[in-house]
Amino acid sequence: MADYFEIHDERFREYLLGNVWVETLFTGSLWAEGPVWFADGGYLVWSDIPNNRMLCWKEGLGTTVFRDPSNYSNGNTRDRHGRLVTCEHGGRRVTRTEHDGGITVLADNHEGKRLNSPNDVVVKSDGTVWFTDPPYGILTDYEGYKADSEIGANYVYRLDPESGRLSVVADDFDKPNGLAFSPDESILYIADTGLSHTVDGPHHIRAFSVKGGDTLTGGEVFADVNPGVADGFRLDTDGNVWTSAGDGIHCYAPDGTLLGKILIPEKVSNCVFGGARRNRLFVTATTSLYAVYVNARGVQTP
Repeated sequence: MADYFEIHDERFREYLLGNVWVETLFTGSLWAEGPVWFADGGYLVWSDIPNNRMLCWKEGLGTTVFRDPSNYSNGNTRDRHGRLVTCEHGGRRVTRTEHDGGITVLADNHEGKRLNSPNDVVVKSDGTVWFTDPPYGILTDYEGYKADSEIGANYVYRLDPESGRLSVVADDFDKPNGLAFSPDESILYIADTGLSHTVDGPHHIRAFSVKGGDTLTGGEVFADVNPGVADGFRLDTDGNVWTSAGDGIHCYAPDGTLLGKILIPEKVSNCVFGGARRNRLFVTATTSLYAVYVNARGVQTP
């Protein structure tokens, strides 16, 4: 166990299993990101951003191409009807894949100006879509298409897909990135990864109180991640935050205490709980897809 885990707080022991290891499921991406678990199909889909494709892994069958080209997709999730929701750097938009395979554009502009490059996305139980919009996909031609920002800022948005109304819910981020709700949806955690382009930039997760279902208040720093940044993360049913970092996955208690780490041999970008009991943590890290069983269950998603 010592080769794969670091215990920083004794509470972390209850989330570990004594006879597990970090499995390498696939290697061959340029930057693996945006993992999403399809419980009804028993498979995982993730983005390989620079290769402009999405990949699919299924137990016993291995990895196949899910979508190519993918419009430089990044973050993915599913809505409450089981439809895939994707952030596309290339299209500078958020899309929904319908059950028949058709693509519906959910958002591609704010007040007539094109979005930067939507990065990560989560769907609340009321069906609203919350996403971050940093400039990573327009800074270079490596993960999208180099361009100037039309909005001139990096916001966090809430979309009501019924009315089509897109509103800014947070406007004080350097580079907003991963985001996820607490199990009861009273808190929205949002990462700021400004360190990626500024030596002393932010590398933390902030916690916002969700008021009235559509308004964020607070925004205090929940945890500073070091080394690396909190690119993407998920929560378990106890409210612990399992986040990417430079040396693996860091697990933070609801009070912000670092409980421990799962060590990964590559820089981690994101993670998601999956498997039949939602206790298998899938990890996207630079070139590879990893997985490890833990004694925790991810928050239920479609």
